[in-house]
This record gives sequence, structure tokens and C-alpha cells, in this order.
Amino acid sequence: MCNSRRTRKFGKQVGRQRYRCNVCGRTFQNKPQPSRRRRALLNTYIWRRQTLAELAGTTGLSLRSVQRELDAAQLLPHPPTPTATPIAADMTFWGRGYGVIVFRSPTLKRNLWWKESLFETPWVYQEGLEHLCAHGWTITGAVIDGKRGIAQLFEHSGIPVQYCQFHQVKTVTKYLTRKPQTEAGQELRVLALTLARASEADFTLRLRAWHERWSAFLGERSPALHAKQGWVYTHRRVRAAYRSLKTNLTRLFTYQRRPELNIPNTTNTLDGMFSQIKNRLAVHRGLRRDRRFKIISEILSGRRPDSN
Repeated sequence: MCNSRRTRKFGKQVGRQRYRCNVCGRTFQNKPQPSRRRRALLNTYIWRRQTLAELAGTTGLSLRSVQRELDAAQLLPHPPTPTATPIAADMTFWGRGYGVIVFRSPTLKRNLWWKESLFETPWVYQEGLEHLCAHGWTITGAVIDGKRGIAQLFEHSGIPVQYCQFHQVKTVTKYLTRKPQTEAGQELRVLALTLARASEADFTLRLRAWHERWSAFLGERSPALHAKQGWVYTHRRVRAAYRSLKTNLTRLFTYQRRPELNIPNTTNTLDGMFSQIKNRLAVHRGLRRDRRFKIISEILSGRRPDSN
């Protein structure tokens, strides 16, 4: 091969570039680099939302060859340097039998750990916490969506917990609907909508005042319809909404009590990431489970098409 640097491009094959030396006229091709070619194909498939048919048309390969190239493409993990950081922890599902749990640093804007799971249980969160701690991370705080048992898991490790205020409002809306029929329900929903703007002392005072005003209303009972005898609370959904606020109150304002930890008051940083994953996967419906998780892992790793 000619060692002269004075060359020029004059032709191209699929995945390879031809060159001619301006000094001796000798021609040669660059060496094929399957790993780089496969990475470029995977980036186009995910980030530019190209289907297998579109990739086959632009590369000149068959559909099966394109799929084999995508399967052979290697993920290039580039984990950030372990440091002290708060995390947002949540799980998203595709149907009822498949989900992915993610731990994300809102200050670093990086996803630190993720895993497939069939169910959202405290043990999955425990596994993620142990993984991060074993790799040198110091978790200064955690914002979660309020699943039962998960808060105690973090608190037993000495990690302050912030309940997502957005999910708390959604819980209240689930019980009261967007248009409550009772005056008590209407007032409670309006109060819940002030969570993001209220201070802990003010919200606690207003919630206590609401309960004192409607305590008799909440205690009303009616005969049970599907039992021979017995009574049930008449306004069970209003009671459930109030109980949710009262139970979670001690964790709804952790970000105000511990401002030095930079804990966000919602899991919005993860909700946006989940939306992006689902939008990109929507182009590739019907994927096999391992192929779907490969795309999810590539997106969560934060690598862009211009990355090597």
C-alpha cells in the first residue's frame, strides 16, 4: 500500500471507501470495521427511528442481514464516575408482564442503574441500591412515587425519602376524580393542587383545618348493601384521599427540610425519560424481549449517534 498522504476519494462501496494515491496512482480501500459499522447501524435504527426495511434499502442488505447486524452490535457502557448524589427511582411498564426500573441522578442528569422486572417490589429497589453502593456511589436522598414498602427500604439505609408530589396529586385525583361531587371532595382536591407551591407548615395547617371541618361528614355510615348486617363509611373515597395525604405528609416536604441535598420534589426527570423510550419503541412494535431491552439500554445509557 502506498504510504503517501496525498490521496483522494473516488468511489464508494457499501460500508467501504476507495482511495487513489495522487503520487503513484495506486488504489486501495479502507479496512472494514464491523463493530463501527454495526454501531452506526444501531444508532440509525434507534435515534433516527429507521425501520428494518428502511435500513435494508439504504445499506443494500437483506432484512435478515440487517437484523443480524443489529443483534451483533455491542453496547458501549460509559458509566459516570461514582460520587454523592440524590436519585430518582421509578419503574415503567409495557403491558402487565414487562417493566424496567431505573435509578437516575437528577443532578448529573444520568441514569445510573436499570433492570428488567415483572413486578415493582421493594426487593428490586434493594438490588439497585446495593449495586450502586457496591460501586462507590453515595446516595444522599431518594425521590419515589409512593409505592408501599419502598420508602422504608431507603430510610433503613439512612437515606432521606421524598414522595413525588405529582404522583400524590394523581392519587388524590384517582379517589376524587377531576370533578368531585361533594363539597368536601372539591375542597380537598383544591388543597392537593397547592402541594407544589405550599410550605410544609402551611399545608399541614390547612389539611388539619379541612379535617376538623369535615370530620362529621367523614364519619357518616350507611348500611352495607351486600351483607345481611353491618355498616360501611358513606364517603369512602374522600376518606381514602385524605388518608393518603395524611400518611404521606411526613415525606412530601423532605426537599424543603433538607435543601442542601438538592432532592427534587417530583420524579419528572424519569417520567420524561420513560416517555422518550416508549416513543422510540413505538416505531419498532413487536420486538423480541431481548431486542427491546437492548434498545432501552442504549437509550438509558445516554449515548447519542455522534458517540463512538
